Amino acid sequence: MARAFVGTGEFTVKIAIDVRKWRDFGIGTYVRNLVRHLAQLDQDTTYFLFCHDDDQPALRGLAENFVPVVDRSAGYGVREHVSIPFKLRRLGAQLLHSPHYVRPLLCTTPSVVTIHDCIHLLFPQYLPNRMAWRYARFMMGSAIRHSAVVFTVSEASRADILRFYPWADPRKVHVVPNAIDTELLEDPGEEEKARVRERYQLHGRFVLFAGNVKPHKNLERLIQAFARVREQGGYGDLQLLLIGDDVSRYGGLRRAVEAAGLRQDVRFFGFVPHHTLAALYRMASVFAFPSLYEGFGLPPLEAMSCGTPVVTSRMSSLPEVVDDAALLVDPYDVEDIANGICRVLDDCELRDQLVEKGLARSRTFSWDRSVRAIHAGYMKALGRPESALAEAAR
Repeated sequence: MARAFVGTGEFTVKIAIDVRKWRDFGIGTYVRNLVRHLAQLDQDTTYFLFCHDDDQPALRGLAENFVPVVDRSAGYGVREHVSIPFKLRRLGAQLLHSPHYVRPLLCTTPSVVTIHDCIHLLFPQYLPNRMAWRYARFMMGSAIRHSAVVFTVSEASRADILRFYPWADPRKVHVVPNAIDTELLEDPGEEEKARVRERYQLHGRFVLFAGNVKPHKNLERLIQAFARVREQGGYGDLQLLLIGDDVSRYGGLRRAVEAAGLRQDVRFFGFVPHHTLAALYRMASVFAFPSLYEGFGLPPLEAMSCGTPVVTSRMSSLPEVVDDAALLVDPYDVEDIANGICRVLDDCELRDQLVEKGLARSRTFSWDRSVRAIHAGYMKALGRPESALAEAAR
């Protein structure tokens, strides 16, 4: 990627970004791509990166104007509300970017925040207790109230934010969509695919899900739908692969597999490296993602970029993201999910159309363009004129 220089070459602006979720799914993908693209695009701003000890080596190698700052505060705890504001003052930072809804309460530094979704407010039953819901609602409202710019990742999420916080100024809520990791865009090649197939003993066709395995991902209904697909005959070689972190915490998924008599046909892989995921996306017959709610829904877009046909939910942001390049189903209807999977498996013409449209749709999203738009938000929050980066984002 070509470097884009702005300013005079002196580090006159100091911006802090909370990157403690560097290794996470979801927000971690956002943080990693934000920081890596900023390092390519802006060499005239000092960026302080609040991080965990283990992430310092990766962050030090970004660029000379990117400075790791260790903060050992636990996420969603009391300490971060004190330690981060203290470090901001000590470092002389002029702006803080909180890439999720927790903006430190004692922060007096100007700030911007990214609110990816309102899932905690829409699905409080998935939180551990009532206090967690109150914390999420309060912290999200505080971040909106005290931030100069609120980024979100889809029009659906923007509408949710303004519905839950009708007093918020809609002019400062900016939609900047996510995009795809470059590691997934590169075809790993036939040799790597063969290695993955042998390592994981994949001898037939498979339906793939990738993402975290929290309840709103609707995996129990996906398992039930897969059982109905298998019952129809002609799919004896078909397996369901579920890739997600910490599957062991959700015993209900394994019980659903047992109840459906699918012990040998549904497989839980847990976390896999990017190069393995890139191969699995391309090897899958169908990518199924019947989520009940997504702020953006990156996995369907990733699958489409790999030339895999997608069956996904018609709820929340997903229709906005996939447009007409995926088959949309009712995520609450097991039969509809099963029928969608069967249609893609059986209808070669539909399959080819979805692959072609999916590849085209995925190319309309770009981290380079999105990070330029975020940088423009930084300049707006700082009261500075738009830079060449902002012009290129349009």
